[in-house]
Amino acid sequence: MDTKGLVNQDFTLLFDDEVSTRLLPKWDPIFRSNVIKEAKQLTSTPELRELVQSAESQPGSDEATTYDKEMASLLLLLYLLPPPPGGPKSPKISASDAVKKLVVFHKSCCSLEEHLRNQQCQQPYLLAVGRQKRNIDSFYISMDKHLIPCQANRFIGAFDELFKAHFVFNASYDRALVHFYTFLQTTVYNIDMGKMKESPRVQDMRAKLLNQEVLLTTLS
Repeated sequence: MDTKGLVNQDFTLLFDDEVSTRLLPKWDPIFRSNVIKEAKQLTSTPELRELVQSAESQPGSDEATTYDKEMASLLLLLYLLPPPPGGPKSPKISASDAVKKLVVFHKSCCSLEEHLRNQQCQQPYLLAVGRQKRNIDSFYISMDKHLIPCQANRFIGAFDELFKAHFVFNASYDRALVHFYTFLQTTVYNIDMGKMKESPRVQDMRAKLLNQEVLLTTLS
């Protein structure tokens, strides 16, 4: 649990190197700009505008008011694929509330042990520790009141490890994040494509984002 890199190693053993390395080279050149474009068509909210601004920011600039551009664009995907309708035992939550089930910011001056004691989320999530959201020192996968240190020192790499942890530890996706994770599993990692049950919204979003990429490639 304390050794960095074992999540990546075990995921690669479950699949292979080619599957294990799919997110990082694909996200920025293929998906990020298209996700931003689609997110701008959503009903604007302060949280959404903040994420769009951060997703479009330049590296090292002060334009990012929340997480870095890669993580901000991933969170925009969550707005495009919001939580499913609620039920009697699980009321529907908003996309902004679902974000807190995916990544939690923790100030480096505060106690990690206290955070774990107060932990309520049952499924794995990313704990980003630093002085401010755009300046993170370290990442952990938080699961069952344990912290697994991430090997990556960037958001996109840490999130990659979070996704893989679901397979390594045989953990189900949080219900609020099921559309978001299913899209990444089938469309980005190409795991169980055509076998995994997908909502019409996930299928529609894949068609939109990949069709835009094909159009851009053709025009260029």
